[in-house]
Amino acid sequence: MLNENIKAIRQSKGLSQEELAIKLNVVRQTISKWERGLSVPDSEMLVSISDILETPISSLLGETITSNSQEDLKVISEKLEVIALQLARKKASRRNILHWLFIVLSMLIIVIFIIIWKARSPYLNWDFSDPETAVAGTILHALEFLFVRIAPFAFCGFVAGAIMTFMHK
Repeated sequence: MLNENIKAIRQSKGLSQEELAIKLNVVRQTISKWERGLSVPDSEMLVSISDILETPISSLLGETITSNSQEDLKVISEKLEVIALQLARKKASRRNILHWLFIVLSMLIIVIFIIIWKARSPYLNWDFSDPETAVAGTILHALEFLFVRIAPFAFCGFVAGAIMTFMHK
């Protein structure tokens, strides 16, 4: 809601993201993150946005509040807290998905290594005088060669990624 309101009011005032960013002394990417809902401005920045866009904070947050100033600040801080909590949950969910992806990819590399080891390169016994067999054998050998050379580095990266995403939970 906040992200959509900032974007709509900014556009209705004829300001680009860059122009608003300059007026707020932030980079354009910050405005973009706010408008895409990837982050939220803190309470001081929300007041600055309200001043620059000449819009009440309550309008930015999507409601018309008709209470005194102290209650306005309380309502605004509660809304910002809810938005920040939603963003934190979304970030934790993404981190959890990434964590399990790293684990699955690590396991996949181990399984492929076991399959290659058990198969013991059966294409080496093929008759390479036949052109089709020679091409297939060469391709299999190249794939196996590349996998065996690259997979250990990928495996280390995936394990490190799984550990790092676990540590930041």
